[in-house]
Amino acid sequence: MSIEKPKNKPQQIKIEFNEDNTNIEYSNFVVVTHSAAEFVLDFIRVLPGMAKARVKSRVIMSPMHVKTLMFALQDNIKKYENKFGEIKVIKKEGPNEPQFNLPDDMLPN
Repeated sequence: MSIEKPKNKPQQIKIEFNEDNTNIEYSNFVVVTHSAAEFVLDFIRVLPGMAKARVKSRVIMSPMHVKTLMFALQDNIKKYENKFGEIKVIKKEGPNEPQFNLPDDMLPN
């Protein structure tokens, strides 16, 4: 007699959010760099009139997890735009270059 195991039942992880010890940061600019092994996302808050900005948080992820994040963001942007309308991004001359108006010496790469 054999006992069958459940097939491909996804494991669920309970995620808890504790406001007392979770750091919350506002970011309006992200610099993404990568190597063969990982992606580095530096989250920055740029303030008007300030010549400098500090990295508020750095997240290092594997390429597979970054791609999964991209899919999650695409799905959520689609849901957001279906509910609230298209998110407008101001473009420079090139078709895929958002306008940020930052000093050239401020960017790390």
